[in-house]
This record gives sequence, structure tokens and C-alpha cells, in this order.
Amino acid sequence: MPIELWLAFIAASAILLIIPGPTIRTVISYSMSHGRRANVPLVAAVALGDSTALVVSLLGLGALLATSAFWFTVVKWVGGLYLLYLGIRLLRAGITSTEMAAPAAPSSRWRLFANTYLVTALNPKGIVFFVAFLPQFISPTADVTRQLWVLAVTFVAMAALNATLYAVFAASARKLLSSPRA
Repeated sequence: MPIELWLAFIAASAILLIIPGPTIRTVISYSMSHGRRANVPLVAAVALGDSTALVVSLLGLGALLATSAFWFTVVKWVGGLYLLYLGIRLLRAGITSTEMAAPAAPSSRWRLFANTYLVTALNPKGIVFFVAFLPQFISPTADVTRQLWVLAVTFVAMAALNATLYAVFAASARKLLSSPRA
């Protein structure tokens, strides 16, 4: 895999990860309700949940590649069009000030982990998104399986870092917002 393609993947992933979805909303709400003690299980759950979704996606892409290069190309083009559609829809939607619905706060770290894992791993849009997103950064001249795994590991590491930053920010906001001065 050319380094330029990998760096492009990192840049695109960073942009996508900054936009909060259901997983990050869960991380923020649990960090605000439980403070810093929740951060480790939340980040671990995000990493494991994204890993699960990616493995499911990679197994599907691998099976598709084993069947036909033509269908892989079709999925790549359909995925690119889907990503374009999502971008246009996001641009047309603009910014709204909708309030985040806070899920019920579980009492144990294990429950925090399990709930966050389920939100991350079972999001069907995530699996569809990975199937559409990853092929855009595959070089046809190199080993495809190895490239997919490099991209998957890179994405999970970036997602864990992203969740960590959001969790730390939310736990700090909790501290600030609970002060008498606020």
C-alpha cells in the first residue's frame, strides 16, 4: 500500500470520526454522568465494537473479492456514490441545535462497557459504511487482504483516540458544569 493512500485514509477517517454519531453520544453522556471513572470501559468498548463491525465488514469484502473482482469494483463504485450522497445530505442538512437524549446511566463499569459496545458494534450503518469506505483506499496492485487489515487497525486506533478525547472532554465538562459557579 502506498504511503500516500494510507495518509489519505487517515485524513478521511479523522474527518469522519470528528462528527459525533450514536457511539460518541453514548460516550459523552456516560462520561458526563459518571465522570472520569467511566472513560476506560467506554474507550475499550468503542475499540472492541468498531473491531467487531470492521471484522464483519472485512469478512464480507473478503468473500466478495474471492468471488469476483467485478463485484468488488461494483461495491467500490456504489460505496463511493453512497459516501458522496452522505456528504451532500450532511451539507444540505446544516447545523441543528437538537438536544442529545441521555441514555439511562448504568451503575457498573461492566454495564457501561456492554451498553457502549452494543451501540457501537450493532449499528448497521457502521457495517455498511465500512463496506463502502474501506475499498476507496485499496491499491489493486498490492495484497488486498493485508491492506484491509492495515486500514482496519488504523481506523480502530483512531476511533479509540477519538473516543478518549471526547470522554476526557465530557468528564471535564461535567466537573466544570457541576461547580457552584457554573
